[in-house]
Amino acid sequence: MLPQMASLFGGGDNIVSLIFQLVFTGIFVVFMFYGQRVQMMVMLREVETHLRRLKFMRDDGQKVAVETIKQVGKPVGDPSDRINEFMEYIAITPQTMDPNGIVWKLEHVLDVRDDRFRDEVKLMAPEADEAQLNNLENTLEAAMALHMIYKVIRHFYLLGKKTLSLYVIMQIQMVLPLIMQQAEAYAQALRAFSEGQPIGDGAGPLVAAKLMQGYEAKDVAKDMVSAEVPIEGRTAYVMKAKGPGGNVGKPGDGIRNVIKEKKGKIATVIMIDAALKLEGEKPGEIAEGVGAAIGGPGVEQFKIEDAILKDKIPLNAIIVKQDLGDAVSPMRKEIFDAVDPVIERIKRLILERTKTGDNIIIAGIGNTIGIGQ
Repeated sequence: MLPQMASLFGGGDNIVSLIFQLVFTGIFVVFMFYGQRVQMMVMLREVETHLRRLKFMRDDGQKVAVETIKQVGKPVGDPSDRINEFMEYIAITPQTMDPNGIVWKLEHVLDVRDDRFRDEVKLMAPEADEAQLNNLENTLEAAMALHMIYKVIRHFYLLGKKTLSLYVIMQIQMVLPLIMQQAEAYAQALRAFSEGQPIGDGAGPLVAAKLMQGYEAKDVAKDMVSAEVPIEGRTAYVMKAKGPGGNVGKPGDGIRNVIKEKKGKIATVIMIDAALKLEGEKPGEIAEGVGAAIGGPGVEQFKIEDAILKDKIPLNAIIVKQDLGDAVSPMRKEIFDAVDPVIERIKRLILERTKTGDNIIIAGIGNTIGIGQ
């Protein structure tokens, strides 16, 4: 029979060729009509894999928060239920239809949010001291960030699965690598905050703390301390957030209060902060520039820029480069080693841009967890 078929189709090679043609034609027809659906299934499977990883990080983050509160705060009961409720806490930004006064409205909302956070943490951890309360607050915020990332990815995953919309699934699948990188950074931050370790974002406060060493520090604004330090024949008012608890303070108020106290007689303001690096740049690289080197929602930046405007005070910036993972994870050696070069840059800037006897302000911006005065 086979020889007869072979002779009918012109030999065995022709039969094999015909079979391959039929198979490829079938595959082409399948992908022509169902290719998009197959592509969606592949994308959904990839998103589902990352979603499981996010769920694990979210659950582990909440577990770390519960264990840390139990260990540090000595609560009477189990804080798990209260922490689960805390994960859904929201802060609604002010209406921006009329932008007049929006900065002060936003600051008020943020202050109320911070006070509410602090009160909640006190209730959950009644035995914690001030520094521990700040660290616990940072730990819970990192856990909240992981919880929100998981919820958003789950939302788009289920929406894409429900609607079978290629564009919905494609959007979330394309940004997943960046989202996972951010989630991994917050997962690392949880450990650092729960143990009170200095993080990469503390580069600015670490520079300020080293300059302030041996000099008396006093409160200059809410959660901000300042010391009067002689540097190169000038008087430097060096400030940072109050440590060693996780805190960023209100540097805008601190700078404004010192300028007001000196009646505007400030030769320059120098701000030191961490900044996100570009791929290819090394952690701990230093860059100089002008402007307010500070992140966040913009309230403190506005206050700093407003405070220097009347007296036309020059505003200089020195940044220490790092990626998001470095900024919220335990401080890397490269970032720690950048402190002395930053101080040398500050001294050079002072010598080049000010005169002997001038008053200057040096502000170390960032989270001061694990860094004292």
